[in-house]
Amino acid sequence: MLTFPNCKINLGLNIVRKRSDGYHDLETIFYPLAIKDALEVVKSTTDHRPPTAVNKDVQLTTTGLTINSEEQDNLCIKAYHLLKKDFPQLPSVRMHLHKAIPMGAGLGGGSSDGAFTLQLLNRKFNLGISKEQLATYALQLGSDCPFFLHNKPCFATGRGETLEDIALDLSHYSFLLVNPGIHINTSWAFSNIIPRDTKVSRLKEAIQEPISGWKNDLVNDFEKPVFDLYPEIKTIRDTLYDNGALYASMSGSGSTVFGIFPYLAQNLAALQLQLPYNTFLIKTSTS
Repeated sequence: MLTFPNCKINLGLNIVRKRSDGYHDLETIFYPLAIKDALEVVKSTTDHRPPTAVNKDVQLTTTGLTINSEEQDNLCIKAYHLLKKDFPQLPSVRMHLHKAIPMGAGLGGGSSDGAFTLQLLNRKFNLGISKEQLATYALQLGSDCPFFLHNKPCFATGRGETLEDIALDLSHYSFLLVNPGIHINTSWAFSNIIPRDTKVSRLKEAIQEPISGWKNDLVNDFEKPVFDLYPEIKTIRDTLYDNGALYASMSGSGSTVFGIFPYLAQNLAALQLQLPYNTFLIKTSTS
């Protein structure tokens, strides 16, 4: 069975407060975009793994972008073991993941892979897990993983797991995403944030205003510490504005920067060629 985990961007990201459990409360708008990995899961018919393999029940192979992490840290592997613990009848599987979404880039690619693995295993092996229970499993994988089960424009609070649908359709705009290949450590990014400690958010109201006003109202709190350490990332955002972006921002804790342009913008292909980075041009926001 094959599925295609997609990425997300953040439209505004406010870090509200640090919690007693070590996590942070935040406010953001999650918006899905059609940059996708590919994930295939098949039932194992023979044991292809050596006896000393770390994960004897699941084999993961990858293509595409290089994944610089230990296999046991991969969220697809973790998703399998979460379900295997509660559903011992889950058979051994082979997974293949083709990575196209940049990692450590603020796009949620790993979280999406983990969430889509939960969904795929549930469907393929008829585990009968409810949407609510899948969300509980997803939150154990990561704070933004539950979003990818929902996968609609949402106002997110708490750690990012409390989701409220919002009416937001940006399919009549173009998106240019620029990834400079800089890996931002999420723990470092949070440690350099001074929480706002605000009780009132304007994100839901601001998102309904014309995009031309978002520049002042939709702020990503991670931008200041990241821009201070990596001025190159700020330059990318400024370049997108200089070339006609209606709104431009860093996504998540970075380092990917996106610009939203009029759908018929004529300069985007040329701009892509000028930028010495990995870029993605999306004409619509859906699959």
